[in-house]
Amino acid sequence: MDKGFHGNSLRLARLFQNKTLNDVAVDLSVSRQYVSRWETERATPNDEQIESLSRALGVQPSFFSSYDSKQLGEHQFHFRKLRSTKVATKNNTVALGEIFRRLATLIETKLDLPDVDFPTFDVHSPADIEQAAEMSRKYWGLGLGPIDNMTRVVENAGALVTNFKGVSSEVDALSITATRPLIVRNEAKESPGRLRFDLAHECGHFVMHEGQITGDKKTESEANHFASAFLLPRSSFIADFPQMARISWGLISEIKQHYKVSKACILYRARQLNRLTEQQYKGAVIRLRKHEGRQEKDDYLLGTKEQPELINSALSVLKEHFGLGLYELELELGLGEGSLLRVLGFYVLQVNPPSDSFAEHDNVVSLYQRYS
Repeated sequence: MDKGFHGNSLRLARLFQNKTLNDVAVDLSVSRQYVSRWETERATPNDEQIESLSRALGVQPSFFSSYDSKQLGEHQFHFRKLRSTKVATKNNTVALGEIFRRLATLIETKLDLPDVDFPTFDVHSPADIEQAAEMSRKYWGLGLGPIDNMTRVVENAGALVTNFKGVSSEVDALSITATRPLIVRNEAKESPGRLRFDLAHECGHFVMHEGQITGDKKTESEANHFASAFLLPRSSFIADFPQMARISWGLISEIKQHYKVSKACILYRARQLNRLTEQQYKGAVIRLRKHEGRQEKDDYLLGTKEQPELINSALSVLKEHFGLGLYELELELGLGEGSLLRVLGFYVLQVNPPSDSFAEHDNVVSLYQRYS
């Protein structure tokens, strides 16, 4: 068989475009079984058919001859609410993740990104999770006060943050365990506080669940616990949230502004640390849902949503020093024009790094983010 064509590359391109076998078959006027044989490498398309496939799937013909043994598997994705996610959406998200990983790998052939530096802990109890959150803060030198920018915390630890265009409404925030950790935000969420919680949740997976399959109730609950403990440290929160006979919503608003988290997160943490009784907590959640709905009305207290900076700064340096814009990167990856915007979100912020944030050394530019 001609090793210049790889069936798994065809499958990746198809899922990336969110197409079924039948969709591709209709595009090429062949049978579904014929396309399946190409994917399973029981048959090889000719040059004309490869050209047709490239047009139908928005990639270059060279994409089908590329093979990457490090291609991501579903087990490397930390999905939330996986059971309620459609199979097609899940497969499309895995394909988007693989393309984003390839982009990250390509970037690292040109730039030195921050070292991957997530501590890891074995957790077996709620007390272990509390300790993991506190030790993670200590490891990164964050102290026990409010975290100014959660996106910068994970980026400084080496993760690349993005959001996938077109699947945000169906897939909750997720993370991908790869050589370079990847976090995909749900841009459909309007609340800045909820996005920060999502990042802390995915951070919890990296810290506590290395090598584990997640998505079940246990691991998701552990990641939620980590996120609340990381954003609202026990000692600081207890000092700010006294036990009370009647809930003070004014105080909750003050805490929300101080720690930049949602009211739902504050109530969850207060119950977790027994600052609220179960009855108080349930009543507060009902009131929160009844009067404010799914989106909190005073999110202006948190300011604007945090935006990814590392990937955008890297793209800016690639353009400035290597002349590699998105189009040139797509050519190197064998993708069609406009493909990378699907794994970089609805827009790409061209954040220009400080002039002293990189230094040339041979053919590599060192990119060091200076986070405040």
